[in-house]
Amino acid sequence: MSRITYADAGVDIAAGNSLVERIKPAAKRTARPGTLSGLGGFGALFDLKAAGFSDPVLVAATDGVGTKLKLAIEQDMLKTVGIDLVAMCVNDLVCQGAEPLFFLDYFATGKLDVDRAADVIEGIAKGCAQAGAALIGGETAEMPGMYAAGDFDLAGFAVGAMERGKALPEGVKAGDVLLGLASDGVHSNGYSLVRKTVERSGLTWASPAPFAQESLGVALLKPTRVYVKSCLGALAAGGVKGFAHITGGGLTENVPRVLPEGLGVAINLDAWALPPVFGWLLGEAQLDQAEALKTYNCGIGMVVVVAADAAEAVTDALSSSGETVCRLGEVIPEAEVHYSGRLA
Repeated sequence: MSRITYADAGVDIAAGNSLVERIKPAAKRTARPGTLSGLGGFGALFDLKAAGFSDPVLVAATDGVGTKLKLAIEQDMLKTVGIDLVAMCVNDLVCQGAEPLFFLDYFATGKLDVDRAADVIEGIAKGCAQAGAALIGGETAEMPGMYAAGDFDLAGFAVGAMERGKALPEGVKAGDVLLGLASDGVHSNGYSLVRKTVERSGLTWASPAPFAQESLGVALLKPTRVYVKSCLGALAAGGVKGFAHITGGGLTENVPRVLPEGLGVAINLDAWALPPVFGWLLGEAQLDQAEALKTYNCGIGMVVVVAADAAEAVTDALSSSGETVCRLGEVIPEAEVHYSGRLA
């Protein structure tokens, strides 16, 4: 009987080691105060005191990219899904009032392709740099028979911190103002419907986008916007009471997550123009407004709840950080999400 090796079973340890060496420079570029170790150990160390915290509370978040990953794999365009992965985690952290500190990823595939995996992880490093978080570790799993040829999956894990007593949301009351921060597109939610809509349209990923001067696939792969640095700047300006990251569930389900029991919001849909990508998706799928507002971000990627007398100063702080800001509405004393106007 002949000898069988691990490589014969489909696992290439040398490829895994090669990937670690390949991505070390990208991870090193994300180093920040508090980072104590590089890639390759059994665990990663981080010094909270060196990061500037005196009495910290840790905050953790985990997420994936969803079926947007399928779109990226089908087009072999993998350089930005890592940014999506980071954004989905760190944008949630800042909603708690936390500063993201470090990030770890999990990359699982049937057969490791070092070049493709490096594209993904280098994208993760770019997302970490945008968020001010260190990429301090991760795991690459090669699992023959678990994934179809060329397929892989991603998960991300972010840890942040805040000083004790600074958690958000805090003090939200009727009359507070809602500020909306523009999204960069579909971000990373609703892609099962996106893919179904494209299939129904008869277009391919390579077709010219009906709403942009680029291919449909490229337009729909625009990465999720990282709001961390602008939101931390808004916090420093004072008056911010909460943030809502607009992901699955849209405005309808995410904004109420930052409200005390008994309160709701009034949102004016005329406060911003519906981006063309959503106009096309909604029209092609014949999606009604209520369903759209629970499926997609519809052009608003983050909502900021601020005291009415601080709204102007916070708007200025966000605008100076590069955000496009609109005044969406206000907190109301009835426990409902009330919409006026129409998506247009």
